[in-house]
Amino acid sequence: MSLKQQLQQDLKEALRDRDEKRKSVIRMALAAILNAEVEQGGELDNADVVAALRKEAKQRRETIAELREADRPEALVQEEMELAILEEYLPRLLSREEIAEEARQVIAQVGATGMRQIGPVMGQLMPKLKGRADGRVVNEIVRELLSG
Repeated sequence: MSLKQQLQQDLKEALRDRDEKRKSVIRMALAAILNAEVEQGGELDNADVVAALRKEAKQRRETIAELREADRPEALVQEEMELAILEEYLPRLLSREEIAEEARQVIAQVGATGMRQIGPVMGQLMPKLKGRADGRVVNEIVRELLSG
């Protein structure tokens, strides 16, 4: 069963169970997937569905950070709940250690010795980690490894 089908099935269950919170988050996720399909001009594969859900999760994380700064606990609870439900459908992200191990392998393959070779390292590393790691975290780790 594809991730999109899983979301549709879970929406039916949420409707049956009268779970308003879950229903609204799943509907939002399906709307984001539909928008991505319209942009792409066809059905999304599982990787693209995950990318659409990651984009929604990223928006929630940014909103959570803003709400913490603005000291708005009531809205913060809602966003955190939405993020938790979205994360149920996302594959587990690699840990910093796992990313660092992959980065070390690519650095060795490329023969990178300093920051000047960050482009080729990132060019080979990001396709390997697509959908499994946040690009910002990967960039941080590669910079640490190349500068250290």
